[in-house]
Amino acid sequence: MSTSQETAAPPLQLRHLGLVEYGQALELQRELVEQRRAGTIPDQLLLLEHPHVITLGTSAHLDNVLLADAERQLLGIGLYETGRGGDVTYHGPGQLVGYPILDLKPDRQDLHRYVRDIEEVLIRAIASFDVSGTRKPGLTGVWVGEDKIAAIGVRVSSGWITSHGFALNVTTDLEFFDSIIPCGIRDHGVTSLARTASPPPAMEDVMSAVEREFAGVFARHIA
Repeated sequence: MSTSQETAAPPLQLRHLGLVEYGQALELQRELVEQRRAGTIPDQLLLLEHPHVITLGTSAHLDNVLLADAERQLLGIGLYETGRGGDVTYHGPGQLVGYPILDLKPDRQDLHRYVRDIEEVLIRAIASFDVSGTRKPGLTGVWVGEDKIAAIGVRVSSGWITSHGFALNVTTDLEFFDSIIPCGIRDHGVTSLARTASPPPAMEDVMSAVEREFAGVFARHIA
């Protein structure tokens, strides 16, 4: 891309946040959405990990959480209701979570396209490690064979400002997914880059690939 093209593309600010409690990340997203709506910050891409937590989307069914509260608390797994779309999912260390705070105006005001674009980012990113990701008709996320490697759950608030986003399993301990029925899907498993890539990539390299592909798919330049 030429310098003039880069200048014309909207800026994207990256935030590497490390390990962040889920409740703190929710509050940060609320603040950034308001700032983005007011035009005081450019588009944002938050990249982070969460401690063990189960989250409930707007269409979540509690029977997809397979642990009793006492057992869940004993294992140190939090539980949050959240404003994103989708059902039940799990976050934990070794999983790259991305929260784009984007203004989709004027030319991307299409929720379906937005979700497909995030899938495209992740498919391209894992291809960097010779892992072939695909979509499944009628489902969201990215799949390797019959197993889901990345989940997507987004929210678009007034003014077409996005929040929430995606979770890509890098070195995630997949046994924690046994505590839920991921996204309410009973007939598919989960996987990670640690299982599918040879050699398994470092988290830093995965972050770099996601950043690069996100900027490309969404036509942003990294500020």
